Amino acid sequence: MTLSRRTPAAVAALAAALVLTACGSASTAGGGDGTGTAKAGTAPNGITVNLTPDQKRVTTPKVDAVAALVPEEIRKRGTLQVVGNAGTVPPLEFTATDDKTVIGVETDIAQLVGNVLGLDVQRNTVSWENVFVGLDSGKYDVGFTNITVTEARKEKYDFATYRLDILGFEARKGGSWKVTGPKDVAGHVIGTSSGTNQEKLLISWNEQNVKAGLKPVDIKYYQNSSDYYLALGSGRIDAWLGPNPTEAFHAAQTGETEVIGTYSGGGADVLGKIAATTKKDSGLVKALSGAVNEIIRNGTYAQVLKRWGLGEEAVQTSEINPPGLPKIG
Repeated sequence: MTLSRRTPAAVAALAAALVLTACGSASTAGGGDGTGTAKAGTAPNGITVNLTPDQKRVTTPKVDAVAALVPEEIRKRGTLQVVGNAGTVPPLEFTATDDKTVIGVETDIAQLVGNVLGLDVQRNTVSWENVFVGLDSGKYDVGFTNITVTEARKEKYDFATYRLDILGFEARKGGSWKVTGPKDVAGHVIGTSSGTNQEKLLISWNEQNVKAGLKPVDIKYYQNSSDYYLALGSGRIDAWLGPNPTEAFHAAQTGETEVIGTYSGGGADVLGKIAATTKKDSGLVKALSGAVNEIIRNGTYAQVLKRWGLGEEAVQTSEINPPGLPKIG
């Protein structure tokens, strides 16, 4: 797996490690049933992954000083309305062996944050676009669903970071094609999800290629793993651009695909970061950042990342509204 030379050096080391630490056995499209439903099993690296509804999650005590930062309305309610994306795949956010319970690293981190804040986490699973609709309307308090910090999103939302963001290009196994930068995608058919930072990155690369006289990218849009892995397996797309952890997980458990290149989710000059996302000026972001810093300090954060094979995505501290993926144009 090759990383663009323009990506910060830290990303190169992180991305290489991510592929080596891909965890678990789950069945998604391309080598399984196409539903995103997990099947019990052991990771290629020897880590046994609990994919049942009974997750026996890591927990942590309430911290009064951090809980006091929560807006009064939410404290009185006693619940934290968390929203996630229905289309996400292992190991981020997916369905357990009962075909209904949502599990994964995003769910676990949200639960730990709720513990610190003394709030009962109420999980709401919706389509990607409705994550933001719900945050805008105030229906949900916070999104924990692999949301990357971008400069455009910072105009509407506040962010408390909790993971690094690496994107990957996944293709059918056995080819010689590698992606190290924009020129390598010219003339290819590549799938991605609309409204995501990976879409923005792909559009930006395509614009660079067209200006340089190279063939344009044919971008195809998919929202569900069953659809894009079917397209990849049948050859309707040459590669899928999405979160590297999900691709490494899928490639490791199916043996039919491979990650042919990675890139920082923040683009060439910014280390991409995943963040808890809340409506701008809602008053919640300091509490969220404080809670993430508490679980980093007490070690439960590291336990959760290790549980899902994502230890190399750890942040050293939770930042509020750090530099994000630049605007296009």
